[in-house]
Amino acid sequence: MLDWLNAHIAYWHWLVLGLLLVTAEIFVSGFILFWFGLAALLIGTLLIVVDMPITLQLLLWAGISIALLVGWLKYIRPNWKNRSLSGMAAEALAGQVGMAIESNHGRNRGKLKFPAPILGEEEWLFICTEEVAIGDRVKVTDISGNSLIVTRL
Repeated sequence: MLDWLNAHIAYWHWLVLGLLLVTAEIFVSGFILFWFGLAALLIGTLLIVVDMPITLQLLLWAGISIALLVGWLKYIRPNWKNRSLSGMAAEALAGQVGMAIESNHGRNRGKLKFPAPILGEEEWLFICTEEVAIGDRVKVTDISGNSLIVTRL
C-alpha cells in the first residue's frame, strides 16, 4: 500500500489538497481549515525540490498543520480580538464618561459629548432620571435604542 502511495502521490496532489482546504475555509467558520491547507501547500512546494516518502510527507503535514494552528490560536488570534466594535455597542459604551452639552432640565433627555469619538460619534443623546446640567460629567450604564442611559457623577 505504501509503495503504491509513494509511486502515485505527486507534489500537485498536495497543492490541490491545499487549495481545496483553503477554499473550503470560506464555507466553514473558525479559521481552522486554512492552516491545514497552508501546510499542504507547503508540503507540495517542498516536494517540487525534495523527494520524500509518503509517511514523512504525512508526518510533516500533520506537524506543520498543528504548529500553524497552535501559533494562530495562541499568538496571533488573541491580538486580533476587539479590533472592531461592530455589533458590540453596549460593550463599547458601557462605563464611558462624557460631559453633558445639553441639559435635561424639565425632561429626562439631553445630549452628551465624549472626549474622543466612540463608535464614530462624539455626541450622543442620553436619558437620565436625575437632573443633569450643562458641564456635568455622566457615566454610561446602558443603551436604549439610539440613546444612552447615564448616571450623573
